[in-house]
Amino acid sequence: MRNARVSHIVFALVLIALGILGFVKGTFAPGLEPVPESLPARQVLAYLCDLIYLACGIGLLWGRIAPLASGVLFAFLLLWLLLLRVPWLFVSLGVDTWWSASSASMFVGSSWILYVAIRRGSQRTFLTGENGARIARALFGLGLIPIGLAHFIYLEATAPLVPAWMQWPVFWSYFTGAAFVAAGLALIVGILSRLASALVTVQLAILTFVVWTPLIIAGTMSAFQWNEFVVSILLTTCAWVVADSYRADVRSTSDLQ
Repeated sequence: MRNARVSHIVFALVLIALGILGFVKGTFAPGLEPVPESLPARQVLAYLCDLIYLACGIGLLWGRIAPLASGVLFAFLLLWLLLLRVPWLFVSLGVDTWWSASSASMFVGSSWILYVAIRRGSQRTFLTGENGARIARALFGLGLIPIGLAHFIYLEATAPLVPAWMQWPVFWSYFTGAAFVAAGLALIVGILSRLASALVTVQLAILTFVVWTPLIIAGTMSAFQWNEFVVSILLTTCAWVVADSYRADVRSTSDLQ
């Protein structure tokens, strides 16, 4: 992986850590929950998913099998979105279902971008060409919009997470929510999308540090909040992969000139 971007390496390491965490906890790794308790062979499926996380993460760090690992990861996450997340939206349109669908959409979009980046230079197909990259970025952007809207809809849950020293918790809740929505729209329509992806990566990183670090230090994190913290790290890494993909586009364009 001598030529791998830092974002790809960090993404792979996060994936490995999540797979290990899933095995240790004996459940689905963060980023895949919630999963209905009634699902057949749920425990077996949990370990299988954790194994895919772990194997794909290791594979992404191993140059020879990185294309295969990225393809397996993308296919797995796409199936997870289409077979579990999207249908469940029609069963119960609650915050748990659309929030998990949004994060899954971002996860799929970033894994698709990773697949495109690793396959760059090989024979292009619809999935690995420019059209595939555009759809992948739009899919990531689509997931940002409900997350941004949640800052407005669930203000009573969002505002208390703003550290006291920042003051104006309502303002920051609305501001970050609007920023998520704006970035999502930019990625979908392709206007200022490179800037939007960079800014949303910075915003996710800042929120991960500013919101969760004080709670960790205070020792007041609940199990739910720990899961949200880990998912926040995952989504920050996903955003970084998407933002980093525009550098490759610029490099490819300059090579043609």
